[in-house]
Amino acid sequence: MSGVAKKMQAFAEQSSWIRKMFEEGARMKAEFGAGNVFDFSIGNPDVPPPAKFYAVLRELAANEQPGIHGYMANAGYPFVREALAKRLGAEQGVKLSADDILMTCGAAGGLNVVFKALLDPGDEVLIVSPFFVEYRFYIDNHGGVAKTVPTDKEFNLDLAAIEAALTGKTKVVLVNSPNNPTGQIYSAASLSQLGQMLDAAGKRFGTTIYLVSDEPYRNIVFDGHQVPALMPATTNAIIASSYSKELALPGERIGYLAVHPGMADKAMVVGALTLANRILGFVNAPALMQRAVAQLQDVSADSSVYARRLEVFCKVLDEAGMTYVRPKGAFYLFPQSPIDDVEFCRLLAEQKILAVPGRGFGLSGYIRLSFCVSEKVIAGSAEGFKKAMELARK
Repeated sequence: MSGVAKKMQAFAEQSSWIRKMFEEGARMKAEFGAGNVFDFSIGNPDVPPPAKFYAVLRELAANEQPGIHGYMANAGYPFVREALAKRLGAEQGVKLSADDILMTCGAAGGLNVVFKALLDPGDEVLIVSPFFVEYRFYIDNHGGVAKTVPTDKEFNLDLAAIEAALTGKTKVVLVNSPNNPTGQIYSAASLSQLGQMLDAAGKRFGTTIYLVSDEPYRNIVFDGHQVPALMPATTNAIIASSYSKELALPGERIGYLAVHPGMADKAMVVGALTLANRILGFVNAPALMQRAVAQLQDVSADSSVYARRLEVFCKVLDEAGMTYVRPKGAFYLFPQSPIDDVEFCRLLAEQKILAVPGRGFGLSGYIRLSFCVSEKVIAGSAEGFKKAMELARK
């Protein structure tokens, strides 16, 4: 009998779809050759970091000053947080200071810090579906209960559904915009209404409900769209983000949290976040990457690459007769499946196309396609999509 915790065994089963497709992709590439497999299963940025990153990294690596690789304050270097506060303040339309910023081990680390700091056992976190599969696990890590709320047919926020799901146990409403897996961007009007709703509900229940936004895809947008600022919606706002997509540095695990400067209990919240950063074992965000990103606030990876790929992919799906909502940001498409999503992914795999069933993101009947691959790979999949659609219709 395995000594692994039963909960972890169950979690492994729940989160297995992306892993299964990753492993299937490795097997197929070994058997048929990487150039003959069309793998759209993993959202791993493949564009290079901006050239300035390498120049900054070389400069930092050459610095042999004693102590520069040692511990610092758990919240991060003050000068790094100040640089980030200046940029985010302009973006959010509020005056942020270093005291409002916490450097983290990626956005994932940041969300775990938030939940550790805010949740008591049994507190509820509302997540809107479809959603990034790890959210449920992050919430459970800290004794919380994840409650799923649907979006509308175009994956916009369903404010009535969110309001109906609020209870006296609701502690956090978590949104992700641009969204993984749909690419939807929530409008400024909907965020404003959501913030007002949460503030009113907090007064009604005698609690505080925090609006937390996971924003690693903020700088990857298409067709002239923009991602609205979160902080005008409510003073109980917290932003979690990272440089994984912004600078194409997912493996470096560097991110941050930003707390609204007008939050009523800000000092207590920031103190709890900072303590959580330490006691969760992160201790502090990577020192080298903190110093690097402090000098990179004015640059980002070239997201126009994804815009070109989106055009190619939409043409492929259109010609195959698939139905989808055009994404406004991120690097995913989330088309409808003509049959059961798991079965359709099997038909696609027969054509050497790898996709992830929508049920892996909390919404059956769709598939997720990542376009972190070359335009050649996307274009090369066209006949396979057509064939899979023909087989699905039989």
